[in-house]
Amino acid sequence: MPFEFHIDIVDTIFKGLIIGVLASAPMGPVGILCVQRTLNKGRWYGFVTGLGATASDLFYAMITGLGMSFVMDLINNAQNRFFLQIMGSIMLLVFGIISFRSNPMKNMHRSGTTKGTYFHNGLTAFLVTLSNPLIILLFMACFAQLTFIIPGHPFEMFIGYLSIILGAIFWWWGLTWLVDKIKNIFDDYGIVIINKIIGTIVILFSLIVLLGTIFNLFTIHY
Repeated sequence: MPFEFHIDIVDTIFKGLIIGVLASAPMGPVGILCVQRTLNKGRWYGFVTGLGATASDLFYAMITGLGMSFVMDLINNAQNRFFLQIMGSIMLLVFGIISFRSNPMKNMHRSGTTKGTYFHNGLTAFLVTLSNPLIILLFMACFAQLTFIIPGHPFEMFIGYLSIILGAIFWWWGLTWLVDKIKNIFDDYGIVIINKIIGTIVILFSLIVLLGTIFNLFTIHY
């Protein structure tokens, strides 16, 4: 029915936005590069850096989605879907803990002050992100927990991947805006603080969805 279709699209958009933010937020090499370029070159160079990372994230998201679509028949079973969501929540929890405990500035190459072109800044960010295929594990966790993959519904999946892009763009826009506003007081420790805040948010989110998944199972059985 039309109303149910609308609800499905809204749900897919919401999930895509969350995944886009979660994939972009951790202060990895590109996140730090984005902050450094914002400080050294200006906000738009930092934002373009984020866009380059977004393009690479989309590539890995589509690979992850394609791979998971081949095993979605297993998820049609409620018990299998429950265990997959539990695994996704645990993976997100571990990812959040690692993010919180890590020092993103350790052995990190610093961005230079030579601006270069927007294309060059975006391309280098794309290549740096592309060189880290471990992002697939994060996408697997997010896709599993949020039941993002919808086999046989290409339009909904197109909207979902578009929402991932929008979520990532929203993150990079907000991050570069914040760094640009406080650049006079921003230092390396600020990056560490942002990383710990992000790690805390991911930990809390993973715990909430983990408890929600378990509670939902008990409700169904009751």
